[in-house]
Amino acid sequence: MMSHNNKCVLILGCFDTKGEDFSFLRNCITGLGEKVITMNTGVMGTTKDFPVDIESDQVALEGGYAITALRKGGDRGHAVDVMGRGAAKLVAGLVSANKIKAAIGMGGGGGTYIALSAMQEIPLSIPKLCLSTLAAKDLSRQMGSKDIVLMPSIVDVAGLNNISKLLIRRAAAAICAMAKITGEKTGTVAGTIAISMFGNTSACVDQCSELLRKQGYEVLAFHANGVGGKTMESLIREKCFDAILDITTTELADDLCGGICSAGPDRLNAAAEMGIPQVVVPGCLDMVNFAQPDTVPAQYQLRELYNWAPDVTLMRTNKEENKILGERLAQKINRSEAPVTVVLPAKGISQVDAEGGVFYSPEINRVLFDTIKKNTKATIAVIEADAHINDPQFSAMLVSALLQVMKKRQEQFNTV
Repeated sequence: MMSHNNKCVLILGCFDTKGEDFSFLRNCITGLGEKVITMNTGVMGTTKDFPVDIESDQVALEGGYAITALRKGGDRGHAVDVMGRGAAKLVAGLVSANKIKAAIGMGGGGGTYIALSAMQEIPLSIPKLCLSTLAAKDLSRQMGSKDIVLMPSIVDVAGLNNISKLLIRRAAAAICAMAKITGEKTGTVAGTIAISMFGNTSACVDQCSELLRKQGYEVLAFHANGVGGKTMESLIREKCFDAILDITTTELADDLCGGICSAGPDRLNAAAEMGIPQVVVPGCLDMVNFAQPDTVPAQYQLRELYNWAPDVTLMRTNKEENKILGERLAQKINRSEAPVTVVLPAKGISQVDAEGGVFYSPEINRVLFDTIKKNTKATIAVIEADAHINDPQFSAMLVSALLQVMKKRQEQFNTV
C-alpha cells in the first residue's frame, strides 16, 4: 500500500481560463513540500504554466463526450455537467488507487460545481477544500453529505492580485495542514456504532450511547434532520460502522409528506445493501417537520400541528401515512442479508407521543406497528416492547438486541 507520504494533493479546476491562479496555487502547495496531481476541467483549452497530469479531453471522455463536441456545442450548462461527471469518475479512480491525500479546487459557478461534484467521490478520511466565489451561497445540494470545506474567495478567481494571492496562500496552507492529519484511530474499541437521533428521542439515544460506551463501543450520533441521515447513509457505504442503531427513522415521514427533514428516498437503504447488522425503531414517525407555521403547505393547514420551536412546526402523521411508512420501512430492511431486528415501543414513538402528550395516538401507532409486522420477512425479528421510546428499559432492550445482531453477523462470517 502506498504510504501517506507518497500520496499527492489533487488540484482540480478550469486551467483554460484560470491558469495563472492555479499555477500560483500549485507553487504554494509544492512550496510546502507536497507533491501534486493536477486535473484540468476547463473545456476551452489548457495551460502552459505548469504540467497537467489529467487533461480535459480525458475528463470529458469519462463524462461521455469528446471535448471537441462540447466546444462545438456551445452549451455551457451541459458542458459543466459532463465535466463534473467525468471528474468524479477520475477522482474515484485516484481514490481507489490510493494516490491522493487531499483535494483542492477553485472557481466561480462552473468551477465550483465541477469541483464539488468530483469531491463527492472522496471519503471522509481525505480532506477536501474549495475556494469559491459562491462560498456564502446555499450550496447544500452540491455539497451533499460530504465534509467539504468551503472558503470564500472574496474576489473572483480571475487573475492574481493582493487579495487573491493572500487567500490562495491560506487555502494552500489549510489543505496541506489538513492532509497531515490522518484518520487513524487511537486506542482500542470493541466496535463503532452509528445512532440516529432527534430532540424527541434524545433520552433514548443518550441512554443507549452510555450503555454501549461502557462496553467499549465508539458511538457516533447523527441528527435525523435530512443532512444527518444522508451523512450517516454515506458513511455506512464507506464502511465506517460495525452496526447501526437506527432509533430515529423520522426522515422517512418527511420524505413521504414533503417535510424539511427529508433525507431522500435512499434513507434506510445503505445498511441493507452493505450487509451491516442493524436494529431499527420507528422513532418519530409520528411527525413531519416544517419550518414556521406559515410555511406548512396548504393541504396540511387543518391537520394536527404542534409548535416545537418558533421555527419548527410538527404535523402528526395519520393512519394512511403510517400504513405507507410501515410498508416502506419493511421493504427497505427486507433487502438485508445481514441480521436485522425491529423494536416497537408500544407506549409511544417520540417524546410528544406519550400518554398525555400532544401527539399521543395509540390507534395510529397500531396501524404502523401492524403494517411493519405484516410486511417484514420471516428472518427479521419484530419485537413489541411494553415501553415508551425514551424509557430506560427500552434503551436496554435496544442495546441487547444490537449486540445480538452483531453476534449473529459474526457467526455468519465465521461459517463462510
